[in-house]
Amino acid sequence: MGKKVVCPGSFDPLTIGHLDIIKRSANLFDEVIVVVMRNLNKDVGSFTPEERVAFIKKCTKDLPNVSVDTYQGLLADYVREKGASAVVKGLRAISDYDDEFRQALTNQKLNPQMETIFMVSNSEHMFLSSSVVKQVCSLGGDITEFVPAEICEDIIKRLSRK
Repeated sequence: MGKKVVCPGSFDPLTIGHLDIIKRSANLFDEVIVVVMRNLNKDVGSFTPEERVAFIKKCTKDLPNVSVDTYQGLLADYVREKGASAVVKGLRAISDYDDEFRQALTNQKLNPQMETIFMVSNSEHMFLSSSVVKQVCSLGGDITEFVPAEICEDIIKRLSRK
């Protein structure tokens, strides 16, 4: 049996930083499930979960061991349901670690068989977040170096001011 992991996130929208973590995970594990989840600390979102799934599928089509899904419940339950051994979370900065560490401890209580693996972002992506992409795009800035080329125009159409 191969190692199956879950890469959770809201991915609203997918950035090159997210894609980097997904690709690196795909190189390390036999199966990677990217799961679009709702972040209750954020608003509804700029893209529907279905649009986000479509974006991720478009950008990972050349990664045969990557699948994409959505889920609205507890991550610990999802990992158990899928038979995964761990979740992979990208860390950009120390500020990310505090929140991610608390989530990892909570998930460990909810699902003791679940491990959390923290993957440090590539240094050139450490500043990058979906929020940065949304803000820069809505103010007319160039996001071509922030998001995968396959979905850049879709993001600009939705978020840029006319």
